[in-house]
Amino acid sequence: MEILKNPGNKILVVQTAFLGDAILTLPMIQKLKEQDNNSTIDVVCIPASKEIFQLSAYVNEIIVIDKKGRDKFLFSFLKFAKEIRARKYDKIYSPHRSFRTSLLIIQSGVKETYGFSNSSLAHVYKYLVEYESNHHEVQRNLDLIGYDYSENNWKILPEIKSTEISETKVNEFLKRNKVSANIAAIAPGSIWNTKRYPLEYYEEIMKYLFSLGLTVIIIGGNEEKEVGKSLELKYKGNIISAAGNLSITDSITLLKKSQILISNDSAPTHLGICADIPVLTIYCSTVPDFGFYPYNMKSRWLSYSDLDCKPCGIHGFIECPLKHFQCGYKLDPDLAISTIKEILNA
Repeated sequence: MEILKNPGNKILVVQTAFLGDAILTLPMIQKLKEQDNNSTIDVVCIPASKEIFQLSAYVNEIIVIDKKGRDKFLFSFLKFAKEIRARKYDKIYSPHRSFRTSLLIIQSGVKETYGFSNSSLAHVYKYLVEYESNHHEVQRNLDLIGYDYSENNWKILPEIKSTEISETKVNEFLKRNKVSANIAAIAPGSIWNTKRYPLEYYEEIMKYLFSLGLTVIIIGGNEEKEVGKSLELKYKGNIISAAGNLSITDSITLLKKSQILISNDSAPTHLGICADIPVLTIYCSTVPDFGFYPYNMKSRWLSYSDLDCKPCGIHGFIECPLKHFQCGYKLDPDLAISTIKEILNA
């Protein structure tokens, strides 16, 4: 008699937030697959985070919702929701908590849905999980799937597939710029200006890294291209800018070849986690208590917290609401340098 294999559940994960949030969803997806090995896991995400899910061996299919483009309007959104409904998922897990996501859950036709207690329209979810604001985002996402962790065993690294194409591209980039080893990566950018550590302070850090014989490589997107190029010209031979020239995959490949990453509270912090290298994250207007700090071995963070106005917002602002930006200027670069020294000597 033929024994039929259990087909497993057809699962959808909805994560349409920023790139960093997407990366911190990967440990949850990895454990979800471990809990139900025969399952297939699809992901709904935005265009900017598609690449990170493509790098996961645990994701079956990626469904992109362009909520700022083609799916922005009601008719196109309802068409997208209809397509999700037609896929007949058994379960939906939604780390994302927005109103739009809850509308998608309503339209999905799926009965077994999991969301956080602070989700918009939380009542649409069949199972609500308490959102623990004092936990790391990885922990919160593991809570969503009922993963039993204790102490530090929640510190699960995102597993990323490497590619030969990316390895070749990065090696060619390093060869072209005559960089053989001893790399320190710096990510000075952020969507939000109040998350950006003052550039003149970063320059002090860079000078220290030069003194150690390290070549500084600037990473980031197109937004950091101009500042990267200006630093490259100013410190010719000591700084190479890769900003705007490397994909997410390429950036992770480059970071794996680096001794350290210094970053603002932004997506590159989490790319450093993917590469599993020491990361120093510098917090200006935000705080580590929001749950997005680097958690792998040797990584650290710095924050000047003796301010009544900090944190001034969850994400940050285009400019300091009080016009002084003391959360950035009060954080002395000498403290960052001494922390880097400790990390590199550990």
